[in-house]
Amino acid sequence: MRLAYFSPMPPEQSGIADYSALLLPALRERIEVAVVRQGRKSAPRGTDVALYHVGNNPDAHAWIVDALRRRPGVVVLHDFVLHHLVAGMTVGRRDGHGYLDLMEREHGVVGRLLAHGVLDKRIPPLWESRPADFPLATFVLDDATALIVHSRYVRDQARAAGYEGPISVVPHPAWPAPSVHPERVAPGTVVGCFGVVNSSKRIPELLRATAAVRQAHPDVTLLLVGSTSPGFDLERRLQRIGLADEALLREGWVDESSLWQLMAGSDVLVNLRYPTMGETSGSVVRGLSLGKPLVVSDVGWFSELPDDVALKVPPDDEEVATLTAALELLASRPDVREAMGASAAELARREHDVARVAALYVAALEAAVGGQAVDDAVLYEVSEAAADVGISAEMAEAREIARRLAEVELG
Repeated sequence: MRLAYFSPMPPEQSGIADYSALLLPALRERIEVAVVRQGRKSAPRGTDVALYHVGNNPDAHAWIVDALRRRPGVVVLHDFVLHHLVAGMTVGRRDGHGYLDLMEREHGVVGRLLAHGVLDKRIPPLWESRPADFPLATFVLDDATALIVHSRYVRDQARAAGYEGPISVVPHPAWPAPSVHPERVAPGTVVGCFGVVNSSKRIPELLRATAAVRQAHPDVTLLLVGSTSPGFDLERRLQRIGLADEALLREGWVDESSLWQLMAGSDVLVNLRYPTMGETSGSVVRGLSLGKPLVVSDVGWFSELPDDVALKVPPDDEEVATLTAALELLASRPDVREAMGASAAELARREHDVARVAALYVAALEAAVGGQAVDDAVLYEVSEAAADVGISAEMAEAREIARRLAEVELG
């Protein structure tokens, strides 16, 4: 099998580019892969199937969706909410009618009226203010012959959106933990938070919880690493909360080597978000590889992490109190941190190993290439085996077989 591979690639500063750089060598050990040059909108000749990595950033993914339009194929859906991508490929290309039509298709007359409000500048852009309420995923699902997703959550969202094709749930591959010297930024317990600093990453709630924890554990230091979103005034929020200067250390964007060093030097990793766009987190996966205890929001893919690896914080009215309790537990119990870290490292080895992930990719691609012929062959063999042992269509056993086949989306 020869695969046409569409994805952002390094040196682009993209999580999906980093993901592909990790996955490709393992894939190439199993199948022939032709990586498509950025901006090219057709697959190389002689390829059997095309694989399209799609995320929510139009700058990184619009050309990939353009190629998908020309040749439907297998889509790796890194985000379920694609409103920003859609806006960039419709409104950003002066195709307001395309935006109106898709909003009406997914959300009826109300959706079209809201889209008109956006285009007329009467309401804020929905891709900034309410993207999770209007995912617009059918923009990509319509041309996907099969899906690869990283969570049961996104699988279920795709089904709810009406997608009927094959869906494979494949874990996000884990980077092997490099041999780096941990960079300790402070004595005591260092709580590291890595990624864009904004409200949807629950930074205001994390600041308040840190201030509360430091009343009993003044040696706790919060390390924030990542660029700050435009319009998010971190300094003003710090002044309002009254968090001491020594309680917070701030780093902007850092390179991969520094990222690993700072994560390795942290005692606890926090990765919160609400609402979820259906994404996974490269930072969390790196934390698993490093064997770090995690604190995450109880949403989407993050909810699916095992309880012995991550403490989960529902984004409800008690969010700050729950987050405070989680941080207090980890600050005061090194034994709990150690046990959770060991479980995290084992999960990375067992479920997220890149060789295992590549094998699951190949299985999904082979099924997509075989398509209905493979499904028909499986159903034929099952029916023949049932007949051989005397099970007829009217028997309860036949209904149970049918139910089991439906669970794996056969029959």
